[in-house]
Amino acid sequence: QVQLVESGGGLVQAGGSLRLSCVTSGRTFSSVRGWFRQAPGKEREFVAAIRWNNGTTSYADSVRGRLTISRDTAKNTVYLQMNSLKPEDTAVYYCALAQRANMTRNRDLYDYWGQGTQVTVSS
Repeated sequence: QVQLVESGGGLVQAGGSLRLSCVTSGRTFSSVRGWFRQAPGKEREFVAAIRWNNGTTSYADSVRGRLTISRDTAKNTVYLQMNSLKPEDTAVYYCALAQRANMTRNRDLYDYWGQGTQVTVSS
């Protein structure tokens, strides 16, 4: 059974930084790891994703240049480095795993989800 556990959320002022981590347990071969976020009253939206095999990345336009996704294959961990944070980045952030080799931004194609970690950016 695959399990994902996020950590690293918190409260930060606008312009600040946070780094989220997501540790995965269980057998995960070819996969795509993604970060999504959900603000109150809004749908869960794609933030970034990385192909586990080769490190290819994809970003939502709203975060490109400020947020960076990376992976540590030895630790089976994916990270989301968040810089120049804005109040509109406030949300619960979820990591997810899709059991597929090809990149996807579609949340319906992700098979496993973490419990989420709250990120709050004050103005």
